[in-house]
Amino acid sequence: MRNISDIIEQHLKKILQAQGKNVIEIKRSEIAELFQCVPSQINYVINTRFTMEKGYMVESKRGGGGYIRIIRVIHQDKSDLVEEIIEMINPVVTQQASIDVLERLLEEQIITDREAKIMLSAIDRTTLAFQLPLRDEIRARILTAMLSTLKYLGK
Repeated sequence: MRNISDIIEQHLKKILQAQGKNVIEIKRSEIAELFQCVPSQINYVINTRFTMEKGYMVESKRGGGGYIRIIRVIHQDKSDLVEEIIEMINPVVTQQASIDVLERLLEEQIITDREAKIMLSAIDRTTLAFQLPLRDEIRARILTAMLSTLKYLGK
């Protein structure tokens, strides 16, 4: 069974797709009421499921007429996307952020499932048995090398 965070994430993504746009504006309290949860649950979903690594920008305006705007970042050129990700993950990247990046690359069909599994095994914390922050720096360097190869192979 899926948890409430998964359900809220899918609902918001469905709204994005249904509108045929790459932007939605929501009121946190309205979504919380719809799912009968606390507003902080909506914050959690937005902060963890709609990140730059996953291809989203989030803007918010506080106050009575406030909103949360979720923007799906679309790149026309896959090479530009890879370059943006390389900039984003340097000089260090956490394991979770690297997983988010790989999921985005899968979603954008830049890598295959097999390539994602290979890349993940190379940058996993059990493979990189170093202390932090060295581990995150080495992970960023390895992932950058792999992404640069993809970029120049014209994948």
